[in-house]
Amino acid sequence: MAVLKSLIIFLLAGICEIGGGYLIWLWLKEDKSIWYGIVGGVILALYGIVATWQTANFGRVYATYGGIFIVLSLLWAWKVDGFRPDRYDIIGASIALIGVCIIYYAPRTVQ
Repeated sequence: MAVLKSLIIFLLAGICEIGGGYLIWLWLKEDKSIWYGIVGGVILALYGIVATWQTANFGRVYATYGGIFIVLSLLWAWKVDGFRPDRYDIIGASIALIGVCIIYYAPRTVQ
């Protein structure tokens, strides 16, 4: 259950960061209303809050989130922007995901 909870938090944090950044991108690069930027900034602030819900320390959470962000970014680009990841994108994202699962979920002895 703890693994599922942490994955949900990582997913929610990723949606907040990518979604907020995307809205700011649309405001500045696609000449959308300033409201896109304001809402994007609020969502990015929510990302910072959501990330604190993880139980591990800051360094491990952010290292793990980096790999999950890679996967979520490719999924966002595919579903929202119509970008089709190629096999190298998929291989690289898979390697990153395996690495972060080792970092975050490997059993450790208490020191």
